[in-house]
Amino acid sequence: MRAVDTNVLIRLLVRDDIKQVQAAEKFIAPGAWVSHLVLAEAMWVLDAVYERTPEQIATAIDMLLSHKNLTIHDAEVVGAAVAYFRRRPTLGFSDCLVVEIARKAGHVPLGTFDRNLAKTAGATLL
Repeated sequence: MRAVDTNVLIRLLVRDDIKQVQAAEKFIAPGAWVSHLVLAEAMWVLDAVYERTPEQIATAIDMLLSHKNLTIHDAEVVGAAVAYFRRRPTLGFSDCLVVEIARKAGHVPLGTFDRNLAKTAGATLL
């Protein structure tokens, strides 16, 4: 299966360059895989560059999870992370994803110096 880079995912979500949107849609038409890293980077871009709200970011993730041509790596982990992100948007999606990946792998607690993240079940303040 093909894989997509962050900029392809951004074009699909933001749709701000019609030529690139068309190229991205054509590329993913037979199916494409999205890694955790690409997903986290894309959500950071939506936040930092496009100034999307946490709710808009969560909605974008939900759209990607249900996209007919995209396969999100460990979709159940991403689904759990976005659900937690909706409850605690101040954490940021990537922190929620890191905790859920560690939880699935059985590697908790997650050590952190981030006091806000440390309040998350499965994380501990160092």
